Amino acid sequence: MSTSRKVVKKVLAVETDEGAGAKVRRSIGSPNLRNLTPFLMLDHFHTPSGAGFPDHPHRGQATVTYMLEGSSLHEDSAGHKGKIEAGGVQWMCAGRGIIHAEMPVSGPGIPEPRGLQLWVDLPKQFKMVEPSYQELGPEQIPTAYPQGEDGPVKVKVISGKSHGVESPVRPLGGCWYFHVIFDKPGTIFQDIPAGWTTFLYTLKGSLRVGDDSTPHGAFHTLVLSSASGESGVELTATEDNTEFIVVAGEPLDQTVVQYGPFVMTSREEIQKTLIDYQYSRNGFEKARSWKSEIGNL
Repeated sequence: MSTSRKVVKKVLAVETDEGAGAKVRRSIGSPNLRNLTPFLMLDHFHTPSGAGFPDHPHRGQATVTYMLEGSSLHEDSAGHKGKIEAGGVQWMCAGRGIIHAEMPVSGPGIPEPRGLQLWVDLPKQFKMVEPSYQELGPEQIPTAYPQGEDGPVKVKVISGKSHGVESPVRPLGGCWYFHVIFDKPGTIFQDIPAGWTTFLYTLKGSLRVGDDSTPHGAFHTLVLSSASGESGVELTATEDNTEFIVVAGEPLDQTVVQYGPFVMTSREEIQKTLIDYQYSRNGFEKARSWKSEIGNL
């Protein structure tokens, strides 16, 4: 008998300004929702023409960018560059340090970029690894059909396992990430490892969780329980065209000390990071000399 997790906290993500003209709905990482280990931040972003996220550094976390509409360019100080298309994902492990820019692709007839960026804390032993990327285009993300290909629901398996389908993405630290799309009302049960932190973020339509009859509309982050014996979560779409993400991660038994884009486990490590960045060393060798091409377009 499968026992479902329940909603223990619900936070509405309100749109605010961020970066250079971008619009962001932030839930995790806002004053209403901190300390959701291993998750540090969730932004539902919209970058109109002329907006974006010019050159900025990272250390100590992974950033997961999943495009919902439009496309986004990225470029970094290690010489990596490319485009994330609608339906594609970039899983960037910042590790010991990277400087990068993320800018929209815009123009007449091109959809304005909208997507989700999730920051995941790295386990302490991986904080200072070399930066790395795992990138999947929309056609490379495997899809599960819990009730068959003619059924009402499909699950894009960005990382982890869903209904017998497994993603090729291998995060440092346990993290599962699914985009669930219901064309019609229906119900599925998604298994989740015991004890993992789990949340949902609603994109459109209406969703019920477990045996609770409360409907949850768009732009809400729903934090789930993780009691003993809860083997997963029952998810019911109550309207046509209901979409949401399910994200689960292994909690980390470590302190989070964050200073902007730097995430370490002590104040001393943050101070060392600031000095490394100031003096262009230990992963930030190009901090003074590198300028992206896309950040100034």
